[in-house]
Amino acid sequence: MADLDVPSPIDLREMNDARQWADEAMVKRPWRTEFFAAFAEQLEAGHAQRVLELGSGPGFLAEHLLGALPQIDYVALDFSPAMHALAEERLGNASRRVRFVERSFREASWTEGLGVFDHVVTNQAVHELRHKRHTRALHEQVRGLLAPGGRYLVCDHFAGVGGMSNDQLYMSIEEQRVALAEAGFTRVEPVLLKRGLMLYAASIER
Repeated sequence: MADLDVPSPIDLREMNDARQWADEAMVKRPWRTEFFAAFAEQLEAGHAQRVLELGSGPGFLAEHLLGALPQIDYVALDFSPAMHALAEERLGNASRRVRFVERSFREASWTEGLGVFDHVVTNQAVHELRHKRHTRALHEQVRGLLAPGGRYLVCDHFAGVGGMSNDQLYMSIEEQRVALAEAGFTRVEPVLLKRGLMLYAASIER
């Protein structure tokens, strides 16, 4: 039973579910803004130019990064057309700087045709693989999209003290680090830990 994927209680491809999630996300976790700021600081320090966001949802992180970093070219990947619609609504004129890609990172071919990025970012989305055993494979695919010297910024819930109770859907903080290392990232640094969320920056030293 431990290897069975964990079903989602909602269908984020449906507009009603997507809008409800978006309406509640910042209310439930207002400290998400601190993570958005940390993402922006990391991208600015890394002189980001071309950025891919995995599981971009209703555009919360994109809104912050596009506002903070006017030079970036942004690709937003999400499996939900409803989420993309909400993101376009949220971003307004800034949506012209975004390429929206409707694709699921649970599919083996999700990387095809995306190109190369100096940064890949993801916030509260990796667990949508629906089981933690899939995580290493996702990280390996991301590594293949990064330009030399590129970085991968990964934030998600964690299982354990101060975090989530489902240890099949969510990894512990240490499991998150190990999954990145086993995927070939030689430098994995903690950036921010707060209220059940952990942000890591991963790269390949050359």
